[in-house]
Amino acid sequence: MAAFQCSLVLSVCMVTSLSSIQMSLAARNLLQTVPAIPSLPKVTLPPLPTMPTLPTMPTIPTLPTMPTLPPLPSTQIPSSLPNPTLPTMPTVPQLTLPPLPATSLPTIPTTIPSIPTIPTTMPTIPFFSPPPSN
Repeated sequence: MAAFQCSLVLSVCMVTSLSSIQMSLAARNLLQTVPAIPSLPKVTLPPLPTMPTLPTMPTIPTLPTMPTLPPLPSTQIPSSLPNPTLPTMPTVPQLTLPPLPATSLPTIPTTIPSIPTIPTTMPTIPFFSPPPSN
């Protein structure tokens, strides 16, 4: 913990010293007086090798044509079948809810109550009268 506090104090001191106006002006002066960096020589890259020719791919054989399918036989549904009947649903008894209580719901106030003011004068404390002088 002590090392953290020490590094924190050191970093704050560093930031404040580097943020001063004189330090900024000194850094600008150094940047303007630095000699120019010599340019590096241009490096020429060797040419890329030529792409080898790829062998030709054999052609894909064509698929045989699909034979035509015979038409589906038409089936007639006999109309003499009886329609299925659904079972009757059991009746659910009707439930009645109990009546609501007669007490009314609390009312929500529509006006905001006023905030009491804080007295700004100092109250005076009555002192005893000074002793009589002879």
